[in-house]
Amino acid sequence: MATLAPAIALTPAAAARVAAIAARQNKPAILRLAVEGGGCSGFQYRFGFADAPEASDLVVETDGVRLVVDDVSLDLVRGASVDYVESLGGASFKVENPQAASGCGCGTSFSV
Repeated sequence: MATLAPAIALTPAAAARVAAIAARQNKPAILRLAVEGGGCSGFQYRFGFADAPEASDLVVETDGVRLVVDDVSLDLVRGASVDYVESLGGASFKVENPQAASGCGCGTSFSV
């Protein structure tokens, strides 16, 4: 019997970073990922902290940290993974999106 892949995933590294930021800001460890029109490739990722998920949100949990995605954005990021990466250029959340046909150099926008 085949198992379905999760609609979206939050890596342990991203969960640890969200937990650390949320603790410093005294907020719940809930990261919201949204997709908006714009950016240099047509769509852009938007991250923010949420007080609580909305009724229609998809919620996934990793190490006690929740990632929430609204149903419209989910259509554009289904199958993606949200990671936290540190490099010489800086540190940021990064979305590995299998639906993206192309993306920009900074990694914050994409096209389908």
